[in-house]
Amino acid sequence: MSATSPTVGDRLVHKEFPPITRHRLALYCGASGDHNPIHVDIDFAKAAGFPDVFSHGMLVMGYLGQALTDAVAPSRIRSFSTRFAAITQLGAKLTCEGTVTELIEQGGEHRGVGRNCNRSKTALPRPVLTGGGLG
Repeated sequence: MSATSPTVGDRLVHKEFPPITRHRLALYCGASGDHNPIHVDIDFAKAAGFPDVFSHGMLVMGYLGQALTDAVAPSRIRSFSTRFAAITQLGAKLTCEGTVTELIEQGGEHRGVGRNCNRSKTALPRPVLTGGGLG
């Protein structure tokens, strides 16, 4: 995104992350306190009708949030929401891409609204940014 005059269509971010591994899921369980066995126990996941364990939705959102804050100063982010659209499977490689989709004025600030996604379309974040070239 341009620091001086952002426009609709400007790229906010493009970042790739390594594939989701069993080790990463186990680490996230410990860090988050979310020990739902569907994320780490293959027998439990299969008994629930899934072919294997799968990622925590909030782990994926965390990756997407990291991509956003690597590209935009956290002080410029006014909101960050996500719609989870699908399960992120073990081995999935997340690629976060995002662009400015509209420019608005709210609360006396000029803001840019973005659409980000990981290419597998498992989570669709919507950040709202201000500052820099946005006024």
